[in-house]
Amino acid sequence: MANDLAVITPYAASLGIAVHGDEDGIPILHVGGEEITEGRPGFYHGGAISGLLETAGYAALRVALDAEGRKVQIKPINMTVQFLAPAKAAPLYAKARITKLGRRNANIAVECWQDDRERPRATAIMNVLLAESAG
Repeated sequence: MANDLAVITPYAASLGIAVHGDEDGIPILHVGGEEITEGRPGFYHGGAISGLLETAGYAALRVALDAEGRKVQIKPINMTVQFLAPAKAAPLYAKARITKLGRRNANIAVECWQDDRERPRATAIMNVLLAESAG
């Protein structure tokens, strides 16, 4: 990936989110699990999981837009998160897949997992408005 730091916002960094690597040019993000944002003791807070999913979605979208040479503002329309299993205090990974990249909007599916990628802890569907940047 050209610039790993470009996909990590200050908000994401405050949650401990970092780029773990990439698959087919799409970043895989992770949270280490050492100092988690806890919900109940020993488990990630749902808001922290949602933040990881959202950041992974925007990271994939930025990569796709950069590949097309598009300079647009990303404006969230909505995001639906499904919590499937508790996420324990251990490394948590997330990767997004763009299901539609249009001229004015994008749809993104995101999954996060821990030790077994086939058993996601949470998933999200994101709908995003792509607004032309001034300048």
